[in-house]
Amino acid sequence: MSDYTGNVEVGGATDVRRLPGLTIVKLAVGPMDNNAYLLRCTQTEEGLLIDAANEADRLRELIVFDGPPVSAVLTTHRHPDHWQALAEVVDAAGAAVYAGDPDADDLPVAVDERLNHGDTITVGDVSLEIIALRGHTPGSVAVLYRDPQGTPHLFTGDSLFPGGVGKTGSPEDFTSLVDDVETRLFSELPDETWFYPGHGNDSTLGAERPHVAEWRARGW
Repeated sequence: MSDYTGNVEVGGATDVRRLPGLTIVKLAVGPMDNNAYLLRCTQTEEGLLIDAANEADRLRELIVFDGPPVSAVLTTHRHPDHWQALAEVVDAAGAAVYAGDPDADDLPVAVDERLNHGDTITVGDVSLEIIALRGHTPGSVAVLYRDPQGTPHLFTGDSLFPGGVGKTGSPEDFTSLVDDVETRLFSELPDETWFYPGHGNDSTLGAERPHVAEWRARGW
């Protein structure tokens, strides 16, 4: 039985979830309490880092957890708190850079793989689906792992948190985001889907589903 909770603190230890095909390691970094996630294929040891947010020295340790340096770093969206350590981590690992197409030109390094809704990327033997969630930024993406032996695992950046969707800059952006979250996440994935946000604690879609209409009504 896994003792993973997803409750991590800046300056504290990682939390590790070991699935049959994938190891997930969560670390909190930086003054804005950002989450960085290492995903490592258990068969090939190939790794992917999601959001090289801050504290490059700690992320350099994370990217070699349980194996060789990660082969790619994926940035969930263009906001600077999610890429402060990107250049240093990419240089240290010799890693490729992935980001949502509309946000890619705003990152501080060249993007090798510009991601769009419905794309699939691989980490060793593991296949990951890209879900565009437009609104927090134009190019925000979520990353979905459909565990063939268990529940789905979803990395949502700043598009979905326990208690609501991410911050948006206009009513139109809010509508876009809540529409995408409702149709591309809640309408497609089961309640047991565990999601990992860009800041703070994790949750499940089942825990949040009863409140989606409330989020839409309150407008944030």
